[in-house]
Amino acid sequence: MKLRERLALHKYVRLAKQIVAKRDVYRAMSDKELKAQTIHFREALKSGKSLASIMVPAFAVVREADRRVLGMEPFYEQVLGALAMQFGNVAEMKTGEGKTLTATMPMYLNGLAGPGTFLITANAYLANRDAEDMGRVYRWLGVSVTSGVAKEGEDDSDRDVPAVYQHDIVYTTNSTLGFDYLLDNLSGPEKPKYLTRFRFALLDEIDAVLLDMAQTPLVISGAPRVQSNYFLLTSEVIPLLQENRDYMLSDDKKKVWFTNAGITLLEVYFGVDHLLSAKWRDLYRHLVLALKAQFLFIRDRDYVIADHEVKLLDITNGRELQGMRLEAGQHQAIEAKEHLPISDQTRSMASITYQNLFRMFAHLCGMTGTAKTDAEEFRESYHLDVVIIPTHKPNIRQDKPDKLYFDTEQKIYASVEMVKQAYAEKRPVLIETGSVTMSNLYSRVLLKAGIPHNLLNARSASKEAMIVKEAGQPGIITVATSMAGRGTDIHLGKGVVDKGGLLVIGTERMDNARIDNQLRGRAGRQGAPGETIFFASLEDRILLEHGPNWLKKFRKKYRGKTDQLPEPLKGRRFHKLINDAQSAAERSGRDSRFQTLEYSEVMRIQRETIYKTRDEIQASQNAELAIHKLIDRTIDQFLEDHEKPNYDDLMDFILNVVSAQLVTDKLKIPDIGHLKPRQGKNQLKTFLRQLMLQQLEAQHQLLPAKDQFDYFEKISLLKALDTAWIEQVDTLQQLRATATSRASGQHNPIYEYQKDARVAFKRMTADFAKRAVKNLMLSSISPNATGSVDIGFPE
Repeated sequence: MKLRERLALHKYVRLAKQIVAKRDVYRAMSDKELKAQTIHFREALKSGKSLASIMVPAFAVVREADRRVLGMEPFYEQVLGALAMQFGNVAEMKTGEGKTLTATMPMYLNGLAGPGTFLITANAYLANRDAEDMGRVYRWLGVSVTSGVAKEGEDDSDRDVPAVYQHDIVYTTNSTLGFDYLLDNLSGPEKPKYLTRFRFALLDEIDAVLLDMAQTPLVISGAPRVQSNYFLLTSEVIPLLQENRDYMLSDDKKKVWFTNAGITLLEVYFGVDHLLSAKWRDLYRHLVLALKAQFLFIRDRDYVIADHEVKLLDITNGRELQGMRLEAGQHQAIEAKEHLPISDQTRSMASITYQNLFRMFAHLCGMTGTAKTDAEEFRESYHLDVVIIPTHKPNIRQDKPDKLYFDTEQKIYASVEMVKQAYAEKRPVLIETGSVTMSNLYSRVLLKAGIPHNLLNARSASKEAMIVKEAGQPGIITVATSMAGRGTDIHLGKGVVDKGGLLVIGTERMDNARIDNQLRGRAGRQGAPGETIFFASLEDRILLEHGPNWLKKFRKKYRGKTDQLPEPLKGRRFHKLINDAQSAAERSGRDSRFQTLEYSEVMRIQRETIYKTRDEIQASQNAELAIHKLIDRTIDQFLEDHEKPNYDDLMDFILNVVSAQLVTDKLKIPDIGHLKPRQGKNQLKTFLRQLMLQQLEAQHQLLPAKDQFDYFEKISLLKALDTAWIEQVDTLQQLRATATSRASGQHNPIYEYQKDARVAFKRMTADFAKRAVKNLMLSSISPNATGSVDIGFPE
C-alpha cells in the first residue's frame, strides 16, 4: 500500500482498534443485554448526544450481533471500511472483501436516529436479498428495516409506500428511490408526503450510480402528445441515403449529420422547398431523429427488442434499464426503425438526475471495488474522498498484459484457444464481452468448438445470480456482458485453487479503466489465486472512437494483409495505444457528466423552488395572503400584456378568468380614456381586484364551512402549481434538446439554456398565478346532501 493511501487510513486505524478492543465486553453480554444497547444508544441521542459520540460502542455492538445472528464477525479491514464511509468517503474494497457485511455497521448507527437511512443497491434482487439477510441483524437489535422495492412476482403498485419510508433502514435501488421522490411531490393535499428525511445514504457500487448513470435522468411522463406521422415516413427514407454523400459520421461514430447534398435530396424526395425553414422544422427534426436512430443507436449494444418493445441497455454492464426511455422522440424513431408499434410520445411531468437526487442527502457515502481511477471526479462533483481499504488477505492474482490483434476475427479465435486449454484442464473461465451482440457471437463460436457454457446478458438477466454463483465451479465456462456491479460473489469449487483459480478473459477494453478493474476483481478474491487477461483488436469500439489519427490509415493499409503483421501486434506504437484511447474516453466521459451536471443544476434550482412552494401550500393553515399575491400577479401580467386595454380585452379577461356568469352590462368599468396611462392602470387594477374578491366571496358562500373552503383554496393552488410545473419540466426537456445544436452557431449551449430556462421560469410563475386564480374563480362547486362537495375545475 502506498504512503498516501496509508496516511488516508491513519485516522481510522485508531478508532478501528478501539472498536475491535471492545469485542470481549460485548461478547460477555447475554442476548438480552446486547439488545438493550439499542435502547441505551437511542436515549443518548434523545438527550442531545451525537452519532459520533456513540459510534465506537455502536459499531462494536453490531459487530457482535453480526457474529451471533449471521455467524460472521466483520474483520478489522471491514471495520476500517465502515469507518471510512461513516466519515463521508467512498470506501474502495476489492471484490469478495465483504462489502455487504461492512455496511451493517454504519447502517445500524444511522438507523438509530430513525427513518431516513438508505442503502442503495444495484438491483431489486440485491435490495430484497440484503434487506432480508442483513435485516435479521437490525431486527434482532430492535431497529426496523425493510426493502423499498417490490418482491419478485409483485408489482410496484403492491407496495405500501408510506409504510416503507417509516422504517429506520430501507434497502432500495437508485431508480425506485428517485421515482418515489418525484411521485411524492406530485401528491395532493389529502396525501401527506412520506419521503421527507434524507439523512444518510450508503451507495453500493457508488461509481455505477454516480458516474456511469449520472447522465440518465429519471423522468415521470404524463399525458401523451399528439402522435406524429413523420416517424414512419422519415425512417423509410434514411436507408436510401449514402454515407459521405448525403450524410457524414464523425470518426468516433458518436455524431451524424446531413450534408448539403443530402438536404437537397430530401427536399426533392418530400417535394418541399427550404427544408431548413421554420415551415418544415418539424419534418427536419424527425429526419434528424431517424438519422440518429439508424446510425448512432445499435441494436444489441444500445438496446434490445423484447416483448415487441425497445428496451435500453446499460452500456457498462449489459443490463436492461428498466422503465427508461429516450426523450424528445428518439425512442419512437428507434421503434420506427425496428418496424415496431410507435409508442405514445408523452410529456415530462417530473425529472431528476441521480447526481441531484443523492446530493440532497446530508450524509452521502458509498463503497465499490474500483473508485481510485475516478477519485478526482468524486471529489469535484460530490465532495467525496476515496479511501482504499487493504485486503484481508494479500492479493496474489496475476494480471497479464493485454494481447492486441489486428481485427476482431483474430482476437476471437486467439481468446477461444485459451478457453479450450482451460476447459481441457477443468479450470473455470469467465469471458467478458462489450455488448449483447458480441456475447452471442462468442456463444456461437464456443458451441461450434463443442464447449458447453452459460450465457449471461440482457436476455438472461433473470438467471443472473445463479449463473454467477456457479461461475467458479470446475470446468464451467461463463460468457457475460460487463460484470460491473453484479453484486454476487463467485465462489471457487473444489480443486479450482490448485488449477490457478478463476481465469477471467476480457474481450475488449471498456471506456473506463474502472470497469476493466471491476472485471479483474472477479478473480483472486480473498487471497485466492486467479488470472486475468484482455484480448483486444484495432476494430474495438474504444479504438474506433478514441484512437489516434494514424490508426485509421494503418487499418486501411493492412486490411486483407494480416499475414504481414505479427500476431498479436507488438512494438512501441502499440504498447500504450489502448491505455491512451481509454484515457481519452475517460476525459470525454468526465466532460460529458460535468456538462450534464451544469444542465441539471438549472432544473434543480427551479425544482427546489417549486417543491418548497408546494410544501408551504400543503402546510399552510390559511392561504389568504398567498391568494391575494396571486390575484395581484395575474392582474399585473394582464396589464403588462395589454399596454392600452380596450373594452374587448377587459371583457375577455373577466369572462375567462373571473367569472363567466357575470352580467357584463351592469359592470361599472372605470373610464380611463382621459387619465394618464399609470393612473388608468391603477384604477383598472383596483376595479379588477375588487371584482375578483367579490367572486371569491361568492365561492365561499357555496362552501361556508371554513375547513372545506380552506381545502378548496389549497387544492386549487396545488393543482395550478402542478400543471404549470409539468409544462415547465416539459419545456426544459425541449430546451435541453435544442440547446446543444446551438454550439455549431458559435454559441455557448449551457449559457443559452440557462438564459432560456430563466425566461421560461418567469413565464411559468405567471402561468401558475393565472391558473390558480381561474381555479378559485371559475370552479363549479356543488354541495351534496351527504355533506360532501363536488368540485369541477376549469379546463
